[in-house]
Amino acid sequence: MKSWIATLVLVSTAAGTMGQTPSAPPPAPTKPRLTLTTDAFEDGGIIPNRFTMAAEGTPVSPKLTWTYVPDGTVSFAVILHDPDTSLMKKTDEVLHWLIFNIPGSAHELSEGVPAQAQLPDGSIQGLNQGKKVGYMGMGAAAVGPYHHYTFELFALDTKLTLGPDATQSDVMKAMDGHILMKGVLVGRFHRP
Repeated sequence: MKSWIATLVLVSTAAGTMGQTPSAPPPAPTKPRLTLTTDAFEDGGIIPNRFTMAAEGTPVSPKLTWTYVPDGTVSFAVILHDPDTSLMKKTDEVLHWLIFNIPGSAHELSEGVPAQAQLPDGSIQGLNQGKKVGYMGMGAAAVGPYHHYTFELFALDTKLTLGPDATQSDVMKAMDGHILMKGVLVGRFHRP
C-alpha cells in the first residue's frame, strides 16, 4: 500500500509539472538613460547668480556633462527654455539657449561657451529670445514663484542641415524622427 501511495504521489507530481509552462527568464537589464548634469547646481536646485541676469557682469553658461550616450549618436542639441512663461498669450516660452550639431563624441560643454554662431568643433548656436547668439541668463522676476529653467539634451542619429539663423521650431522639426534619447536637467531661479 505504501508503494502504491508513493507511486501515486510521484505520478501526480510529474503530471502537475508537465502541465506547467516554464517560467520566463528574467528581463535583460536595460541600459542606463542619457543623463545630463552640472557641477553648478543639483537637478531641481537653485541656479547660482553667475549664470543669471543677477550676475555681476555678463552671465555665463554652466558647464554641462552627459553620460550613457546611446549607440549611434552622431550629434547632440541643447535647448534651454523657461516653461513657466507664455509670451504674448501664446504657447511660446522664453528660449535662453539653442545649440546644435555638437559632435557625437562630445561629453560636455564647458562653462562660458562663447557667444559665436559657429564654434570650432562645428557646433552651431542659434538666436535666443533676446535675438542674440548664444546663452542668455535667467531673469525671472523676484515677485512670484521660482521659474523652472529646463536644459534638454537630445542625442541624434544625424547632423542637422541648418545654420545659425535656425529657430527653435526649425531645430525641433529637423530633429523629429532622429532623437535616440533625451536627457533633462532643471534648475530654479528668480531674482533676489
